[in-house]
Amino acid sequence: MSSGPTFDVIVVAAGSGLRMGGVDKALIPIAGKPALRWSLESFAATPDVRRIVVVTAQDRVATYAALPWVPSAVVAVVPGGATRSESVAAGLHALERAPGEAGAVLLIHDAARPGVDADVTLRVATAAQQHGAAAPVMPIADTLKRVAPRATGAATTHSSGSVDRAGVVSAQTPQGIAAQHVAAFTAALASDPDATDDTSILESIGVAVELVQGSARLRKLTEPDDLLSVGAMLRPSDPTVSFSEILSSLPGSRIRVGWGDDAHPVGEGGTLQLGGRAFPESPALIGHSDGDVVLHAVADALIGAAGLGDLGRLFPATEATPKGIASGTLLAESVERAAAVGVQPLWVDLLITASAPKLAPHLDEIGANVAGLLGIPVDRVSAKASSGNLVGDEGAGKAIRCAAILVAQRRGTSE
Repeated sequence: MSSGPTFDVIVVAAGSGLRMGGVDKALIPIAGKPALRWSLESFAATPDVRRIVVVTAQDRVATYAALPWVPSAVVAVVPGGATRSESVAAGLHALERAPGEAGAVLLIHDAARPGVDADVTLRVATAAQQHGAAAPVMPIADTLKRVAPRATGAATTHSSGSVDRAGVVSAQTPQGIAAQHVAAFTAALASDPDATDDTSILESIGVAVELVQGSARLRKLTEPDDLLSVGAMLRPSDPTVSFSEILSSLPGSRIRVGWGDDAHPVGEGGTLQLGGRAFPESPALIGHSDGDVVLHAVADALIGAAGLGDLGRLFPATEATPKGIASGTLLAESVERAAAVGVQPLWVDLLITASAPKLAPHLDEIGANVAGLLGIPVDRVSAKASSGNLVGDEGAGKAIRCAAILVAQRRGTSE
């Protein structure tokens, strides 16, 4: 049964992998499977996929074409160019020649992001069909610094100030283009050979790009350290590693436990934000921020574990905290403040109480989003949901609540 617009996919795997030591990132094993296989199998399992083209380096074409796990939806493996724009153009030309009916949307995806899933694919494809183009994005957790020009002969650089994160997000792939804009996009590629983001080319020719909720699982493989974090997000939870084993590995004086509980009334308009995910079919929660009770509860629990008070004191509902601020920004700031006093999260247990929307299909994504913002493996977040059993405001659909228990460690303490 169709769940969204039909789509074609270009998967770009032509990079040199210099920051990964010169190895082919697309074939690096991640949680038991090559990185490229994760993406191809995810797209191929989506009922609306039409054709997939893989673009790789000239000397890898034969190897990729012979891989036994390449799904039948892959209609071509073609050589790319010296830049990403040239590689995308090669994929477009291959789709033009490939048999089969073209999809209503073109998706362009980096093979170095193996964590793509059906939910992100559907969000991007649907938004691209409706608005012309779309890209998944995530809040930026790190503080951004502006680098001052290095003085002549200087061995180091220094900061010239911080960059306000409000209104700034991190773009991911797949990025989507509605079929009616593909020809113009193809023509514009040649004018920007150094582009690393497809939607920036679309914006340059006047195509509006709709931003949709991305996923912490879509972290890009860039450096060797990324293999551990991305692998942890994709690897199924290990039932042999218990909560008590983690605690027993720490001296008692280093264990910190925090409790967070947040609830907001349901409004009449807007878009619900829950666990870093947008639910367009549900109205937003009423609050000074975007009302994401999941991220609020996690932030409150972390702040409590760090002994820093509570969320309301750190981020009061006044002009000191921008109206409508993304809760991901509040959680990212809470992580930084906890780290400043030596407290690092280890494990989180969440219970979301809401009569609507239906949360069971989205709990893995919510858990991955929380894990990404906290900087912990995804199997260290347990996300559960309850309908409220018709009890209280949550059960009546008038409010949504989230409770969180967070276990953390305090580094470098001599208590």
